[in-house]
Amino acid sequence: MTHIAVIGSGITGVTTAYELAQLGYQVTVIDRHLFPAMETSFANGGQLSACNAEVWNQKSTVLKGIKWMARKDAPLLLNPAFDLHKYAWLVEFLGNIKHYQANTQDTVKMALIARKRLFEIAEQEQIQFDLEKRGILHFYHTETDYLVANRVNNLLCSGGLHRYAVTPDEMKNIEPSLMGEYFGGFYCPDDATGDIHKFTTGLAKATEKYAVKYLFGMEVVNINHSDQAVHIQYQPSVENMQQQDQGLDQLNADAVVVCGGVGSYQLAHLLGDRVNVYPVKGYSITVQLNDKDSIAGAPWVSLLDESAKIVTSRLGDDRLRIAGTAEFNGYNRDIRSDRIQPLTDWVNKNFNLSTEHVLPWAGLRPMMPNMMPVVRRGKRARVFYNTGHGHLGWTLSAATAVMISQEVARAHPAT
Repeated sequence: MTHIAVIGSGITGVTTAYELAQLGYQVTVIDRHLFPAMETSFANGGQLSACNAEVWNQKSTVLKGIKWMARKDAPLLLNPAFDLHKYAWLVEFLGNIKHYQANTQDTVKMALIARKRLFEIAEQEQIQFDLEKRGILHFYHTETDYLVANRVNNLLCSGGLHRYAVTPDEMKNIEPSLMGEYFGGFYCPDDATGDIHKFTTGLAKATEKYAVKYLFGMEVVNINHSDQAVHIQYQPSVENMQQQDQGLDQLNADAVVVCGGVGSYQLAHLLGDRVNVYPVKGYSITVQLNDKDSIAGAPWVSLLDESAKIVTSRLGDDRLRIAGTAEFNGYNRDIRSDRIQPLTDWVNKNFNLSTEHVLPWAGLRPMMPNMMPVVRRGKRARVFYNTGHGHLGWTLSAATAVMISQEVARAHPAT
């Protein structure tokens, strides 16, 4: 049986393993963590958001980042300290401004396919992940922001998205918990929310019945390549204390799919490729709704406050996820209180609920300069990539998993 190795057990790695197994491949997933979905797929904003498919490649994004550099609570924060990778990435980012419209439309189309496929998988495998199909509501505080958003909305709809304008009164009918004053909004009724960690771990469990194997707690240190196979050398990771004395081992496969998130930059280098993923940090808090007033006062419809760049997702009766911010600061996973506090303040300002019990989190989004995922073959035979999904990994993963598994099948049919 044709054997495919998948590096990474986040949302893209596990969905890739699932789709490959459906095609009849023997699949082994390797990850340095002890469990699936322990990095960027652990506690993101929760939105399955085709409505958030607009790429960031605009001059206004860079200008805002420069303006906000002195503000620790800014939605976009750029550490000005020199780093060759960061500034080379930013130069490429600017070079892709001319592709803004085409890339946004392509992302919408991909997101719509992914949404349909993810719902199919969840139903087929009976995965429970706090799915809420109540749509996503974007709201705007000023006429200026709303007029800009209207142009974006036209672009998104030209890509096939069903999303329409709503008045402040209509917004409060859609989500009665809203307390503020707004100029207007846009509503996408077909988008959804869910717990990415629950989905990924549930799908990983489901793949075991299709004979997918997992090597958890193992760090890839080298990948040797030949015309006949790939040879992945690995050793116990720092987390894997029980096997620290095991030493170097090797996994032999007919091909490898790199789904390594922000680690894909280094993994691609081992394989002779350049995949210019940069880690863009995002933060979230999970508010525990421990009293009746908080349960009643928390929104069920997913929200996006465009001025603050903050999103919400209701995860069951007793949790509310709040996420936002983008921080260009290298491979730094520190949870900074000055970045978490604005999320808590935003909740206190907009809703009648208690923030006494809040769980903070930070993760690194694997972003490409053109804001598009890398779903392609490598320069060498038997090497494939499904990575670089940025802030839309949860939204796009079910589509890109199908795309890359079909690419593998064309090159190395399952036997």
